[in-house]
Amino acid sequence: MTTTAKTVTTTPVVGFDQVTKSYGDVRAVDGLTLTLHPGETVALLGPNGAGKSTTLDLLLGLKRPDSGTVRVFGTSPREAIVAGRVGAMLQSGGLMEEVTVAELVRLACALHPRRYEVDDVLARAGISKIADRKVNKLSGGQAQRVRFALATAGDSDLIVLDEPTTGMDVSARQAFWATMREQADQGRTVLFATHYLEEADAVADRVLVLHRGRLLTDGTAAEIKAKAGVRRVSFDLEGPVDETALRGLPFITSIDISGQTVRIQSADADATVHALYGLGVHPRNLEVTGLGLEQAFVALTEAEEARQS
Repeated sequence: MTTTAKTVTTTPVVGFDQVTKSYGDVRAVDGLTLTLHPGETVALLGPNGAGKSTTLDLLLGLKRPDSGTVRVFGTSPREAIVAGRVGAMLQSGGLMEEVTVAELVRLACALHPRRYEVDDVLARAGISKIADRKVNKLSGGQAQRVRFALATAGDSDLIVLDEPTTGMDVSARQAFWATMREQADQGRTVLFATHYLEEADAVADRVLVLHRGRLLTDGTAAEIKAKAGVRRVSFDLEGPVDETALRGLPFITSIDISGQTVRIQSADADATVHALYGLGVHPRNLEVTGLGLEQAFVALTEAEEARQS
């Protein structure tokens, strides 16, 4: 495998400065400012229509901003890509058909200014065994791994991934993220958009949440969970369940009652539990826990929707 010494630099990997992009009357990206640094693994989250795909397109020079600036390693996106500093795996765009996996990967390696050996790229992506298969005969998960191979055909400093594990089974997803952790450990920056929030929770050093084209929150997964300000309260009840009384408990933001099991999300779990005992009920198996990243993401975006409505 060809290797290239990494240059230590304080220049940000990516810089968005007050970037906007509209499609007609729809503002897909709205004054977005953010900075990515070397060696970070960053998850880009947001509901449908939040501007994730447009943000990645701007980063890769596939679209130009209406206003503001996008810089990649201190240069334009196009200059960074031509220099081989960026590898990308996108949802949009198909793969060449009627060629084998090995032929396609060989082409990608040949075009990269800092290319790796074909066999090494195939092995890293876990596709050596299907190297002789025609691309149009691949399953969805296999095609995703081929796209990953194309994104890592050379020694890029930034790897951009859009929904990278869609179509992969559990073992393939685990192997994929093990490989990406190795990339980050070698000093590369990894930016990925995903709908699998458990992946962001487990893998990302940093999580960016977009909402209506703006950066809603930026921090570690733990910080975002704490920022949501909501905790989960779950318990079992014996005897009749008074749903009206339970739904009247203070500070609850959602409640799910399934038979004798009650699951609540509360903005003040202590006050909710105190009021629960004040109802004269005797909860069993009471648990109070923090939200997972998925629940925190939903709580934050719903709160922002309510604020803007």
